[in-house]
Amino acid sequence: MTNVATLAASLLVPLFAAAGDEPPPMPQMGEVIEVTGTRLRPSGANLGASRADEADLAKRKATTGDAADLLRGVPGVSLNGAGGISSLPAIHGLSDDRLRIQVDGADLMPACPNHMNSPLSYADPSRIETITVFSGITPVSVGGDSIGGSIQVKSAPPEFATASKPFFASGTFGSFYRSNGNALGYNLGATAAGEWVSLTFRQSDSRAENYRAAADFKPVAPGREGGDPIPGDVVASSAYRDSLKRSLALALRSGGHLLQLEASQQKVGFEGFPNQRMDMTWNDNRLLTARYTMALGRSQLAARLDYQDTRHEMDMGPDRFSFGTGMPMDTEAKTWDAILEASLRPGDKHLLRLGVEYQHHTLYDFWPAVGGTMGPNTFWNVDFGQRRRIDAFAEWEARWTQAWLGLVGVRSDTVMTDAGPVQGYNDGLAAWGLDAAAFNASQRRRVDANWDVAVLARYTPQPTQSYEGGYARNTRSPNLYQRYPWSTNAMAALMNNLVGDGNGYIGRVDLRPEVAHTVSVTGDWHDAERASWELKATAYYTHVEDFIDARRCDFGQCSPGNATATKSFVLLQYTNQRARLYGADLSARRVLSERDVWGRLTANLGLDYVRGQNLSTGDGLYNIMPPKATVALVHELDGLTNTAELLLVARKDHLSRVRNEIPTDGYGVVNLRSSYGWKFVRVDVAVENLLDRAYANPLGGAYVGQGPSMSTSSIPWGVVVPGPARSFHVALTLHLDP
Repeated sequence: MTNVATLAASLLVPLFAAAGDEPPPMPQMGEVIEVTGTRLRPSGANLGASRADEADLAKRKATTGDAADLLRGVPGVSLNGAGGISSLPAIHGLSDDRLRIQVDGADLMPACPNHMNSPLSYADPSRIETITVFSGITPVSVGGDSIGGSIQVKSAPPEFATASKPFFASGTFGSFYRSNGNALGYNLGATAAGEWVSLTFRQSDSRAENYRAAADFKPVAPGREGGDPIPGDVVASSAYRDSLKRSLALALRSGGHLLQLEASQQKVGFEGFPNQRMDMTWNDNRLLTARYTMALGRSQLAARLDYQDTRHEMDMGPDRFSFGTGMPMDTEAKTWDAILEASLRPGDKHLLRLGVEYQHHTLYDFWPAVGGTMGPNTFWNVDFGQRRRIDAFAEWEARWTQAWLGLVGVRSDTVMTDAGPVQGYNDGLAAWGLDAAAFNASQRRRVDANWDVAVLARYTPQPTQSYEGGYARNTRSPNLYQRYPWSTNAMAALMNNLVGDGNGYIGRVDLRPEVAHTVSVTGDWHDAERASWELKATAYYTHVEDFIDARRCDFGQCSPGNATATKSFVLLQYTNQRARLYGADLSARRVLSERDVWGRLTANLGLDYVRGQNLSTGDGLYNIMPPKATVALVHELDGLTNTAELLLVARKDHLSRVRNEIPTDGYGVVNLRSSYGWKFVRVDVAVENLLDRAYANPLGGAYVGQGPSMSTSSIPWGVVVPGPARSFHVALTLHLDP
């Protein structure tokens, strides 16, 4: 931490001498900040929001199949480790479904006891045009059933011809290769459009082998079953293949009316998870969407309907011991979403947003029999799980004076969950029958009446500076995998894990909703044209009542030693406690040189600090990113952009003791990137981890990616999933637009 703070102080002094330019017009409340990594641009609805647009995202999405990877560098955001195309974003220490993540407006639902098919894993990075992150006070119009912020991923809007050019066709093609893991992929798209109709097809695919760490991290686990041992620098169960995404979209417009219809599919043939006990052996997700917008003068009406159908399978991949039987785990889920929103402008200074939402999610999680004690029946982890949500919100935005803007909103969320009776592999055995009987006798239907409120105020005393403060009350109900997994058998509990810590989890039917109270303050300073320098700083504090954390299992089949074990994997049960999170983000940019001959040289700086604590136990919260700093020099000349980046991460030693969380050392990584665009061609090259630095990812989770993974003692405790070794990237993108 000291090194990070010293670096920040040494850089801020020379970079931010005051500039004396004339101020630009004050930004309006409906806008958001745009960022490229740590670069800041015009402010908007709340200064704690950040937006990355097409130009910002191009250099990252050209070389990745993981949509969450596009969020690296956004202030306050970190990525929790998972599969190669399924990283989980965290905002200020809160992740997964504590965030509201929408892909083209759809609330895509994971359907897996490990949340392997997370919402962003369904998004095709090549078609994403903008990502907006609400990390401060989240307006109720973009929140709901979440306590940690919102992420909105949007594709490019449909293209139409003009009166002067009544028909046009365009196409794109891209391909990338990454040396570490021999990752490669492609994407393509084609559009044909007239003045009132537009048809677009897109497809992408990617695959990778296991990646290599920068040094032999010696997991001390057996090698592949019946095959050669796994080399010591290979991170087992990190491969993926056949990640196919395709979509067909039709758009119709007339006057102020726009109707969009889309059918999309994502199929993954295999994805390894080095921090989970299982791998994903198949995932088939199908999505049907209808969207309608209508402009009514200065107001707008929007409606959408989504249907999501997911088929998901897990088992032990080739890097694990299956003892000849394997352990198949299947999930089937369906989700209906309906949203109706209106934006009304009664005058120049006021904007009223109204909306209603409905979501109906059903889940079947079952594990087919394989024989022995895992038979003769199918094990039902969750049978006929149901989660229904009915929301309504109202939000008022107003410009009180030229210097003062305000926003206030209220949201009501009613969440109803239920699940049917379950069975074990053989309820005649105490190992399954006792827990199943207790669960079936419980009152499983729950109704949560939740409500949110958000209040924001912005003060702009001068056009070159703005200050914003706000308060939010946000509520989130437990998901089905926190309420309904019922077995205290170690093997079954280990298969239910949403956080990648190697431990086993048991649900709790009577969990209460989490209620978060957040206060956030942001300052934004910049020169007149936002061309020479910018500085933004945010401080926040969140207190959470009924935070869903974990306690040691001391009942059922849990062993007596489970309650006190300190250096092993353990069994846990979800429970409500109190927690707090606080911290600060800082983003800065300074143009160091700007010459016609040599081009522009810019320095970017980002600092993130977050601290999380369980107030009920005094324990640390799990998977909190240690302090980190990013420093980058960016050189731009015509179509050429070169970036040299240094990432510094402090030691992680504030840990979750109840989970036996593993500490990690601090480290620094150097990355080099270069891109060149000319007419319809763009080429990207990069070297990640230039110095081949060995490090453990602080949010990578426990390494359980090889060997026998069906018990708490079969895999050594104390190894964190390591970061990748040096890797060379290259990508080519073609745009064909006659």
